Amino acid sequence: MDRLIFFTHPAFIVIATFLIMEGVAWFAHKYIMHGLMWYFHQDHHVHQPGFFEKNDAFFLIFAVPSASCIITGAMAGGDFRIWIGAGIAAYGLAYFLVHDVFIHQRFKWFRRTENTYFMAIRKAHKVHHKHLTKEKGECFGMLFVPLRYWLEARKSQRKWSSNTQSPVK
Repeated sequence: MDRLIFFTHPAFIVIATFLIMEGVAWFAHKYIMHGLMWYFHQDHHVHQPGFFEKNDAFFLIFAVPSASCIITGAMAGGDFRIWIGAGIAAYGLAYFLVHDVFIHQRFKWFRRTENTYFMAIRKAHKVHHKHLTKEKGECFGMLFVPLRYWLEARKSQRKWSSNTQSPVK
């Protein structure tokens, strides 16, 4: 019985939904954005995208299931759907902060980092954007980065730190 309580706990549902959303986003990016809905995603793969893009329509597309879950869950007296909607919304916020703010610098926050994880995310996304067409894409995820980019980022950090002088004590 205790296991059932754990799996139905709101925090578990939010975290599990957040993690599942990375797979949903990967699938949607690879097969929908680079497939049937390329028209909306195409302007994101140009050398100088604008501040607003047709690609921003995906924000609304992903917001609909989140809002629907929260609303229907609340109407049903506060069931699990609220927490699924919250997990989707939390992923949307993370996506905005990582993709739009950190990677594409739509807002000039978080400009520099020496964090291996964030350097790896930036590198994987740069590799994704080297392809300007919908074919031959790679690195469709956002938060889960292939190991090779972690290793490249760590190597860059070591190289960078060995080229700087340590402070005089």
